[in-house]
Amino acid sequence: MRFDKKVILVTGAGRGIGRAIAETFADEGAFVAANDLSPDNLDETIRRIAERGGTAEAFLADVARQMPVRELARQILDRWGRIDILVNNAGVEPHAPLLELDAWDWQRTIDVNLSGPFFTMQAVGRAMRESGGGAIVNIASIAGRAHGLKDRAAYVASKMGLIGLTREAARELAAYNIRVNAVCPGVIETEMTAVLRQNEAIVAKWLEDIPQGRLGKPADVVGLVLFLCSDAAAYITGQAINVDGGKVMS
Repeated sequence: MRFDKKVILVTGAGRGIGRAIAETFADEGAFVAANDLSPDNLDETIRRIAERGGTAEAFLADVARQMPVRELARQILDRWGRIDILVNNAGVEPHAPLLELDAWDWQRTIDVNLSGPFFTMQAVGRAMRESGGGAIVNIASIAGRAHGLKDRAAYVASKMGLIGLTREAARELAAYNIRVNAVCPGVIETEMTAVLRQNEAIVAKWLEDIPQGRLGKPADVVGLVLFLCSDAAAYITGQAINVDGGKVMS
């Protein structure tokens, strides 16, 4: 197993892409620190991993706040002694026109989607520096590339910022043998897109722009995340890679 006894922190592991990442790393032998704000969702993730014979523990924390993140890292280090891999998956996506976007929704989006990865990379990066290195993957979005999203100003701004943060972190942390990359999913079949996927016209429009002719599944994202965290990607850092069926080719 590629990640046997490696310690990985996955934020937003209570559902969707985060849960799929946590489950698959556990299948590969990793010790999974699953983080989320919802205890019910986290319990379900831990239960599913246990049923598959994996090892995972739940860690409740709001990654948008610095002190809870520092405590989260401390708890994981107390439990396993190190953190080898960090996947920043936690995110929110409010829908509102720019002129109607509530200031609280704007700030919360920036706090979770951009400040959260900063806080976790800082706390976990210090631990990785002491242990000799590691791998970090930030889940961004094609919305942060050349493809904006209508009525998602906060989300687009946060994901563009996350890609920039990923590149700067990769530049600074390379000296400590820490690789940092971003994965940019397109439309993925998760709870976050469930409501919009009920609208056949919206789905049809999405499919018109996707050369592969289908929406993505969490497994499509997980495969790239595992590769970027593996030894096979030892010479890859500072990249933002799309997983979108060809929708954005840049």
